[in-house]
Amino acid sequence: MASSPSWKDRLARLTVPPERALAGIRPGGRVFIGSGCAEPVRLVSALVDHPGAVDVEVLHIMTVGHAPYAAAAQAGRFRHNAFFIGPNVREAVERGAADYTPIFLSEVPAQLRTRLVPDLALVCCSPPDARGFCSLGISVDVVRAAVDASRVVAAEINPAMPRTHGAGFVHVNDIDFFVESREPVLEIAPTPPDETSRRIGRFCAGLVGDGATLQLGIGTIPNAVLASLGDRRDLGVHSEMVSDGIIDLVERGVITGRLKTHHPGKIVTSFCVGTRRLYDYVNDNPGFEFLPTEIVNDPMVIARNDRMVAVNSALQVDLTGQVCADSIGARFYSGIGGQVDFIRGAARSKGGRSIIALPSTAKGGTVSRIVATLNEGAGVVTTRAEVDTVVTEFGVAELRGRTVRERTLALISIAHPDFRKELLDGARRRRFVTPDQIAWPEGGRPYPVELESRERFNDVDVRFRPVRPDDERRLRDLFYSHSAETVYQRYHVPLKSLSAQQVQELCTLDYDDRMALAGFIGEPGEERMIAVGRYSRDRAGTLADVALVVHDDFQGRGIGTRLLARLIEIARKAGIEGFTGYVLAGNSRMINLFLKCGFPMESDLEGGVHAVTIRFKESGPGRSA
Repeated sequence: MASSPSWKDRLARLTVPPERALAGIRPGGRVFIGSGCAEPVRLVSALVDHPGAVDVEVLHIMTVGHAPYAAAAQAGRFRHNAFFIGPNVREAVERGAADYTPIFLSEVPAQLRTRLVPDLALVCCSPPDARGFCSLGISVDVVRAAVDASRVVAAEINPAMPRTHGAGFVHVNDIDFFVESREPVLEIAPTPPDETSRRIGRFCAGLVGDGATLQLGIGTIPNAVLASLGDRRDLGVHSEMVSDGIIDLVERGVITGRLKTHHPGKIVTSFCVGTRRLYDYVNDNPGFEFLPTEIVNDPMVIARNDRMVAVNSALQVDLTGQVCADSIGARFYSGIGGQVDFIRGAARSKGGRSIIALPSTAKGGTVSRIVATLNEGAGVVTTRAEVDTVVTEFGVAELRGRTVRERTLALISIAHPDFRKELLDGARRRRFVTPDQIAWPEGGRPYPVELESRERFNDVDVRFRPVRPDDERRLRDLFYSHSAETVYQRYHVPLKSLSAQQVQELCTLDYDDRMALAGFIGEPGEERMIAVGRYSRDRAGTLADVALVVHDDFQGRGIGTRLLARLIEIARKAGIEGFTGYVLAGNSRMINLFLKCGFPMESDLEGGVHAVTIRFKESGPGRSA
């Protein structure tokens, strides 16, 4: 809209007390309230005091402030309809005094323009600029659609509201009433991550490469993910919401948006929730683009960002990969929000992926969030066909393209150890796995993410990580890709196949007495195993039998040398004093590998086989002579 000299007169004439701005409320009407931390606090307080409010439907996605209209004392005057259930209305929904509309966040604006057109929209704006434009500030999301569609718009003008760039500008001539406010904009301070969240954050960060574009929510896990990304380069952001956690990464040059393929250089979001530090940071900052959710959350728009990584949460995940995120059993708890929007968008993004991140347990560790089947009444937000990756503090489960058996094994491996036997028993009863599926070792330590690393060998980037139960297919593929000579040198017999029992045993480890470290090429989820080294501690507990194999196409690059060195480092920290192994007399590569490992080698040749022993002496690598 073009600016007009009369807008200042309009602003002065229509700036009224809150009760006057609500004069148009009618019985049976519909009122929309601004989102998140942009709740118009004075107007909301006046709403519940207004005598004309009878049988009024109140609409909004989650708000941070108080919700007096949802109190039991307001029954008959207001009935809330939640597009996302926040803590301030959860009790009302639970007692049946408020409604819940399950809906994708990308589709809420269309509903506000068609079936759920508000009679009155209550929003919070920045003061008008020199041309008469106010800004919706930190919440454009579905507020933009409500302002455009509502029959009457009442705006709480607050100098504390940031003026944000994007699609949130509303001219004074398009607002019906104005209410002055000096209330502080609502804030949510970041919660410091605990150790569980930090572990989840490190696992998630390991799935984020340089140049990726991120979608993250609010809470301890998203904050932990951001805190683990300090060594990445040229990350971008396209997210329905942002919080304080991104500021440090922007200021450190980690988030640049330089490699984004859609809105390069811009942090694209629809709303932000955080502290005054964040609000001051986004104020008049052209690096941020605040757009409505029908754009930000549109899966086709999301997919325009190459290397899109979406991180979302869940309440439960069953062993087939079904994700429940909006209810605890039949009890509605939160909402669908943007989870499915971003999971679908990331799936269509070139090099994209989605992550469901959650703690392995709830209620103080007494309840597993990984379950054989979802609780009765639990809703499936993300279907088993859409889920990509699930992360807990115990590891990463890659599910996309996996069979139910593979999914089951992957998810049990990242469940809390206290529940793995119960989950495996449930999986056997439901025929998710074979009846002879071996159990996880008792007392084994969690998957050791700290042992993951990336190294370059000539023109090949190799990711080293411990073997997981869901690596069965990768291990089989490696075995069947070996030449007959390599198989014979590794197993000392002309082995033609591996049994299911053998593969299970090779992939089910305690990471203490039995360790296997593998080398992979390719991106996580599509990676290919090209090498594996393993050791197994003897009964005396002092030495361990070691074996290594490298795919024929990757031999002679130093991968085996590095693999043995890493196994030695791990074994020494585990209190192992040396390695033993058996090497065919003709396997000069393996003999040389032991000879140059940095420790004295003892060898006895009998029947064409070297019985090799290396002992980790004080003068070895990492120790002073």
